[in-house]
This record gives sequence, C-alpha cells and structure tokens, in this order.
Amino acid sequence: MPSKIILPIVVIAISTAVALWMFMQEDPPQTIDKKPPTMLVDVMRAHSASAKITVTAQGSVTPRTETILVSEVSGLITEVSSAFVAGGFFSKGDLLVRIDDRNYRAEVKRAQASVRAAETNVTREAGLADYAREDWERAQSLLKSSKAASDLAMRKPQLAEAFASLDFAKADLELRLGDLDRTVIRAPYDGLVREKRADVGQFVNAGSALAATFSVDIAEIRLPLPDSQLPYLNLDEHELAQGRGPLVMLSANIGGQLNSWQGRIVRTEGVFDERSRVLYLVAQIDDPYNRHSSKWEHSLRIGTFVEAAIEGEQLDNVIRLPRTALRRGNKIWTVTDNDTLKPVTVEIARADEQSVLIRSGLKSGQLICLTVPENPLSGTPVRYQEPSGATPGIDLGND
Repeated sequence: MPSKIILPIVVIAISTAVALWMFMQEDPPQTIDKKPPTMLVDVMRAHSASAKITVTAQGSVTPRTETILVSEVSGLITEVSSAFVAGGFFSKGDLLVRIDDRNYRAEVKRAQASVRAAETNVTREAGLADYAREDWERAQSLLKSSKAASDLAMRKPQLAEAFASLDFAKADLELRLGDLDRTVIRAPYDGLVREKRADVGQFVNAGSALAATFSVDIAEIRLPLPDSQLPYLNLDEHELAQGRGPLVMLSANIGGQLNSWQGRIVRTEGVFDERSRVLYLVAQIDDPYNRHSSKWEHSLRIGTFVEAAIEGEQLDNVIRLPRTALRRGNKIWTVTDNDTLKPVTVEIARADEQSVLIRSGLKSGQLICLTVPENPLSGTPVRYQEPSGATPGIDLGND
C-alpha cells in the first residue's frame, strides 16, 4: 500500500484516540437543584377591634344670619359709629347710623297737637251729648211723652266722629314717632360689618342699603355628602333637633399652621342636589370669633375653607388594614404558617383613601402581606421580620 494513503489514516487514528482519551479524563458535570427565590416582604398582624367611623367632607364657613341694613326713612346721615367700617365688630343695640331727625321731630309735634285737638273735640262732644240728654229728659217730663229720642238728637254720631278723629290722630302720632325712632339705626345682633355702603354726609332714601352685616354668635358650614356615606352617620331628625347630632372636627391650614375647631351637625337640607347627587349637612360652631370666650386658639373667620371629620357610627369586630393591602376583587394576601403567600377574599365594611375595614374573611392574629409583588402566585415563599406591633401610621383602634 503506498505510503501516501497509509500516513493520513494513521494520523486520523492517532488523533481520534487522543481525543477519546482526553474526553474520558473530564469529570461529569454536577447537577444542582435550584430553589425558588424567597422574597422579603413587610407584614402586619390583623387585630380585631371596634372602630369609630369618620366621614370626611369639605366646605366653607358662612354666617348663620346675614343682613343688608337699609334705611326706613329719608334724610342726611349725620353720624356713624366707629364700628361702622368693613370688619368692625358691634354688639346688639349699638348705634350704627343716625339720620337727620329735625323734620321728623317737627312731624311728631304736629301729630301731638292733632291728638290734643282731637281730645278737646271729644270732651266738647261728650259735654254736648250730656246737655242733649238732659234737655230731652226735661222735655219728656213736661210733655208727658214716652217717645224715644233719636241718636242724632242725643248727638251720638257727633261723639262717635270725635272719637274716630282722636283714634286717627293717635295713629298718626304713633307713625310719626316710629319714623323719628327709625332715624337711629341700631345693631339687631352681635355681629360684624362685611361691607359699608353709606357714610356721613350722604343723603339716603327709604330703602337705601347702608351696609352688609352678619352675626358672629354662630357660624355654619355646608358639608356635601354622597348617599354612600350617609349610612355611617346618625342623622335622626329628632336627635338633630335636640342638639345631639354627630360631632365635627374642623381644620384649616392658615399661614402654614394647622388650626382646629369643634362643632356639631345640627340639620340636613333635606333634599339631594339634583346635579351633584349629594345631601348637604349643616354643621354649626359657637362663637367662631372668640367674642364671648376663649375656647378656640384662633378665630374661625367667615369664608374659611375647612376640612371636616364627622364622627360616625361604631363598628364592632372589624380589622383595619392599610388601603394598599387591598387588591382587585376584594382580595388580601396573607402569609401562611409555611411562610407562603395565600390570597383571601374578604368582606369590606368600609374603605377610604388611607385604610380599609374588614368585616369578615380574616382572623385576628393572621399575618397580612403589605408588600405584594406584581402578579403574585399563591404558594410563593416569602421571608419577613416578625412585626413588634401595629404598622406605623395605621391605627388599629378608633379613629
């Protein structure tokens, strides 16, 4: 066999033998069982307790009584009170505006003179009636007549006319005295001037607006609530009428400082708003400007926009959780005794932006997963640090 054919065959055989020897010298690859990844999650223990419902709303402070003061007589304004300025406080009965009363005093004197003249006329007619009666009685005794005297002969119509004139004069005097009294405009209540519309030296007609005022004894706040929130509040009309409506905590951020006041629901407006489908509740707060007490740290000025927390009904044996723990379909992810995730469907008593109250579906002491991964699977193993108490920021008791 020629060497040209044998040599390549020998080279290939040797190379194959060396490759097989090297392959036989390698260790077989080791197989490692990979465990599913264990996620670190935050947890809290569910605690069953009683919870006081708080319903929130917003509204602006308005006065309970607001008035446009008008002049009932015409004349020149001659005097105004120092409190008769925008923002000025006044007390009930204080003089606010005085109108020139010279013409009205003259009218009173004229009416008084008319009364005296009418009284004189009544006295005269009464005397003439007495004379007429005596003359008639004398004539009857002389003529032996039993004929009855006519009313005209007894001057009864004249006497009645005199009494009517006296009544008219007295009524006119009362009217003139009333006009004179109306030249002095006094405060109808303890209040504050919102807007002044007249001043000293201005001539006003009857019916002219002088100022816009409002009372400061009680302030009101209209609070809109949807029908879904109403079952949590005691809005019994009898209780509201007796002043035992739900308490309301009002708060407002003024100048970077949070201020608070306490009021009470006193009534509802009785009908749902046709456009927004809400029912307006009316809360009242006493002495908002601290005029008669110092129970508020800061005055609650009219027009202030406030947040209202209304005290609602108490729910027993419910579990409060953060709102973030609630998943689609009313599911809560729990951690089992084997440290795996398990979804539980719950019945919700109430939910708001911060928390959710669970009526059923969970047991007290059960571990709740607060940091659920996206697309979780039941049975996913987790690890956690045993919570020492309630999760920060979550109140497991009353609001």
